[in-house]
Amino acid sequence: MANGSFIVQGSKPLSGSIVANGNKNEALPVLAACLLTSETVTLHNVPLIGDIKVMSELLEALGAKIEKDENDPHTWRVTAESVLSSEIPEKYFTKIRASICLAAPLLLRCGKMRLPLPGGDQIGARSITTHLVGLQSLGVTIYDDENGLMLLNRGGLRGTDMLLDEASVTGTENLIMASVLSSGQTVIYNAACEPHVQQLCLMLNKMGANISGIGSNRLVIQGVTELKGCEHTIDTDYIEVASFIALAAATKNAITIKGGNCGAVPVLAKAFAKLGVTFEVKGEDIYVPAKQEMEIRPGFRDMITKLESAIWPGVPADILSLLLTVATQCKGTVLIHEKMFESRLFFIDRLISMGARIVLCDPHRAVVIGPASLRGEKITSPDIRAGVSLLIAALCAKGKSRIDNIYMIDRGYEKIDERLRQLGADIERVEE
Repeated sequence: MANGSFIVQGSKPLSGSIVANGNKNEALPVLAACLLTSETVTLHNVPLIGDIKVMSELLEALGAKIEKDENDPHTWRVTAESVLSSEIPEKYFTKIRASICLAAPLLLRCGKMRLPLPGGDQIGARSITTHLVGLQSLGVTIYDDENGLMLLNRGGLRGTDMLLDEASVTGTENLIMASVLSSGQTVIYNAACEPHVQQLCLMLNKMGANISGIGSNRLVIQGVTELKGCEHTIDTDYIEVASFIALAAATKNAITIKGGNCGAVPVLAKAFAKLGVTFEVKGEDIYVPAKQEMEIRPGFRDMITKLESAIWPGVPADILSLLLTVATQCKGTVLIHEKMFESRLFFIDRLISMGARIVLCDPHRAVVIGPASLRGEKITSPDIRAGVSLLIAALCAKGKSRIDNIYMIDRGYEKIDERLRQLGADIERVEE
């Protein structure tokens, strides 16, 4: 996907509605799971974003056929009648973190796979130990060679009980996919239970898998001998919903998020409420009113409010950058604590250059004092979530901003500039 810049004239009034698209973090493992069967899997609500484009190219390079519906480009039919290679083209594999989810399907279809280092956002160290230890417990042999890690499925995978060292989302997804076609029973303790993990389990059950405990941190999987095709609709992207709530709140405009009423609404409502931001659920939609109170609610006995990332159903790490940006426009002080990734908060220096009052205490914690009057600035997008957070900051700032490296934003948000222009935003895409 081509890179480029956004030129944004801030402080323009926004209004109207915007549609929430399909969940990127669900679509990626779901696409990988299509390799588990030789039959056709029909997927609806596929987001047309950079990461999905890379994953689709990866699948096609491995021999899968992807047919896109002529009348609905968000509906795909994926058929992996045969998998032609266990070698992942590194030019694709290093671009997205979720490419690691191809490990289990390739081990089951080809009996082996070579694992280069996966790519993705530069937000800190992201160990794949959980994946590897879990696969080893199922019977996978792993050794180093000069081109990466070689994984071998020599005698078939066997079910077992495993306790994950961390509630890794992609680790849980990979081990679920490996377990559904293993012999016997697998029990995964400390499993991640985010909505996109639940959706993957539901799709696999439609394909003939036997997974129970969905939505909890203890999954019980009875292995089956084969999976069939199915039809599955990807759920609404609750991170995108949170992004649009943050946009409305920070710019103090009224926006309706069409299709935004998803299962994550209670989690989002609780997190935004700490910043004095509320929204209304109207049927399938979410309405964010204009000119809200925007006052950070103090804790017990007036203690400084803290927003910290946590495993589901805690505050998702992916929305912490959004909450931090909104906090710059709120009255009061809040401590942002990112427990998971030590580089995620480093985009703060861009916000400070725009006028935000933030103290970066260490790589994991920042104190935000608001409200601050932001001004336009030339800034660079370091990752998907920080990128859209900076875009929101530019939209509520006074003056013109230039955001470079917008490839990072395009990885997670479909045609975001066109959609924002429909709300009244003054935003121009400049291709390199």
